[in-house]
Amino acid sequence: MATKSLRVPTWVAIIIVMLCGALVAVQTRLNGQFGAVLGDGFVAATYSFGSGLVIMTILVLCSKQARSGLADLWAGIRGGTFPWWAAMGGAAGAFLVLSQGLSAGILGVALFTVGVVAGQTTFGVFLDAWGVGPSGKIPPNRRRLAAVGLCLLAVAITVSGQLTHAGSLVWFIMPLLAGLGTAWQPAVNGRVRSLTNSAVSATFVNFVVGTLVLATITLVRGAFVGFPTEFPPEPWYYVGGLVGCIFIGGMAVFVKQTGVLLLGLASISGQLCCSLVLDLLLPVGSSPVTAGTVIGVIVALVAVGVSSIRPRRTR
Repeated sequence: MATKSLRVPTWVAIIIVMLCGALVAVQTRLNGQFGAVLGDGFVAATYSFGSGLVIMTILVLCSKQARSGLADLWAGIRGGTFPWWAAMGGAAGAFLVLSQGLSAGILGVALFTVGVVAGQTTFGVFLDAWGVGPSGKIPPNRRRLAAVGLCLLAVAITVSGQLTHAGSLVWFIMPLLAGLGTAWQPAVNGRVRSLTNSAVSATFVNFVVGTLVLATITLVRGAFVGFPTEFPPEPWYYVGGLVGCIFIGGMAVFVKQTGVLLLGLASISGQLCCSLVLDLLLPVGSSPVTAGTVIGVIVALVAVGVSSIRPRRTR
């Protein structure tokens, strides 16, 4: 039986999604540093997703609605009424976390984030136009295209002067590709949530798929190059999975109300603002905060405002 979807004022949904986006910046810093300390970004990413799966498994076992939702999902896939590829959002999440572990420590949180932003913003408008998300088709009107243009301008301003050599450019490709997946992931996770009527079910499926992908890659790679023998004692390196649970669940809840593009832009603003704060208060590597970074964050916030404006209804 269907349950009533959570619905709050749009501005409240935007703020919550921005906070979820801020968590991505925190996760990027944690996983990037974890991968650097371990010397193995693959193991760091697998642990992050695997620990998230443990948390979601406990929640599923405690929730009758979540278990019922998973049964409905399985029946839908077997019966052909729900496309199997829409349950594969975890693969995109896996690549994002792997990118964090491999390249965030090199690029820095802010530069990594704007790479994700570029891919996420561009692809989000196409996903809405194609009707991939649970809200159906949302055509790319002038307001939405203007928001995309502003957000890409924010990326250009933030990145200018920071990609100074070919090595940085190669690493920058990873968050760009991860951004494409970051736009697609909440769209398909939102479809899973709509079918199962449970954000817990949607998030659990995401972590199952992502953990399987990362574990397979890490085990095959480890068979040739080996695995880390020592792990850092600091507890904060091990909470990336919990952060991911909150982020993915929150995005699955609100994507139907906001649409993929607005969800992505609000998340982007949270990511950029938190990345800026992290790089100011806890700098790592050689990625200083520049005036361009600050201006880019402001422009991205304006983009979210433009996208969230709803046209007046004519009487």
